[in-house]
Amino acid sequence: MKEFFSSIEKILYENDLGLKFKEFENFFDDFKSTKIIFNMQTIPLEKDLINTNLKVLHPTRIRRPKSTNSNTALAKIIHSVAHIEFCAINLALDALYRFKDLPMQFYKDWLEVADEEIKHFKLLVRALNELGFEYSSFAVHNNLYEAMNLTKDNLALRMGVVHKGLEAKGLDANPFVIAKIQHSNNPIKSYIEEVLKIILEDEIKHVKKGNIWWEFAKKDMDFLSICKDFNQFCLAGKKLNIHARLRAGFKKEELIKLENFYN
Repeated sequence: MKEFFSSIEKILYENDLGLKFKEFENFFDDFKSTKIIFNMQTIPLEKDLINTNLKVLHPTRIRRPKSTNSNTALAKIIHSVAHIEFCAINLALDALYRFKDLPMQFYKDWLEVADEEIKHFKLLVRALNELGFEYSSFAVHNNLYEAMNLTKDNLALRMGVVHKGLEAKGLDANPFVIAKIQHSNNPIKSYIEEVLKIILEDEIKHVKKGNIWWEFAKKDMDFLSICKDFNQFCLAGKKLNIHARLRAGFKKEELIKLENFYN
């Protein structure tokens, strides 16, 4: 039988994407068939996630297209979303790898998240390929990995900063990305819109899981205090997607406070 944490370690640090996804698929099948054992004594590696094919820049140095009229501009937008989805795969895997002695539902939840993030990534890469590009064609930033590293020792901070914060910010951004795509004159835009709608629905579930495990782990922590302490990240969009956030487990009063904090 496979051991849970050593198997996740291998998948997490695998750089061959085809192999990474195949190994995950096989592992997830074994997990669902209860062919997995857990060794809670395993010690996680302190190792950076590096993809040598990607050019990494500071976020302020990445130029975002103002229009979607050219294939290149459209591909840049898709590439940035694909990178977020790829980071989200590793964020889910890292949570599975790093946090131990938790209810089995935690491991089930984040395996499901990783599985859906892989599907999102593949759908976006298909669109990139149709436009004549691939994942690595454009520069990326590593904000999500920075947040991952800063929260590696604390489950509440990981759930708060990454999932209740940055992933929920993605719910806010999604309608604006769709609106931008709709201005494109490329026939692939209808496919991209459908993919982005699938991503929104799944990300609502992911943020809801983040909210559940934040509540489980937070003790006396306050989310707005985390927003203040981690002010190198903005943990909400300029305009909150209220409907999506409510579905993802946020409370109305909480959203009012969050809007006031950032405005």
